[in-house]
Amino acid sequence: MIIDLGLTDYEECYRTQREMAARRKLGEIEDTLILAEHNNVFTVGRMGARKNLLVDSDYLHERGIKVLNVDRGGDITFHGPGQLLIYPIIELKEKWRDLHKYMRLLEDVAIKYLERYSLQPGRMPGLTGVWVSGKKVVSIGIGVTNWVTYHGLSVNIKPDLGFFDMIYPCGLRGVKMASLESLTGKDISMEEAKIDILSDFEKVFNYGKIYFSSPAYIGGMTRKGEI
Repeated sequence: MIIDLGLTDYEECYRTQREMAARRKLGEIEDTLILAEHNNVFTVGRMGARKNLLVDSDYLHERGIKVLNVDRGGDITFHGPGQLLIYPIIELKEKWRDLHKYMRLLEDVAIKYLERYSLQPGRMPGLTGVWVSGKKVVSIGIGVTNWVTYHGLSVNIKPDLGFFDMIYPCGLRGVKMASLESLTGKDISMEEAKIDILSDFEKVFNYGKIYFSSPAYIGGMTRKGEI
């Protein structure tokens, strides 16, 4: 099943994730992908620290930008319009309870997607995410409850990259962020990005056809076999 929330506040999307994760554990729904863009927000993960936020709270308050502590892995990051969030709600079967492997599969999805644009994406030793020419394009932070996943990956399609200058992204000093737009010079629509990345998710995670339309609860996701 796919849920496309469109542009939505982070808190609303988080509530939807937790609701869907609980329903997945009870067997009420199949594996589900939640797609979203968020209004401008900084989130700080379980391993994060607000010292990696480089502007004061008054500055953000005046601009209506929140800083939220969240229960995903990782440190601080930015979410905003033009960034595609993919939140998989997946039950990890007993033979597949390897969170490191799961995160590598999420990276594989992003790598396949970026390769569509003749880029050379890859990993950085010891770090999570996907990079192109030394710049980070995709961030990943996950949560797991009762072996059902939530949170996920953020893909910079065409966000305002200036917001990343207000933080040490992922708690890493000297990291430069990039977007698909900044790397290719192309104006890529969010709808096009969703369709393509869903296709790549389908291939990497060995699902049957994922049907997409917006906005909707649509289609079904049935894994063809254990990964």
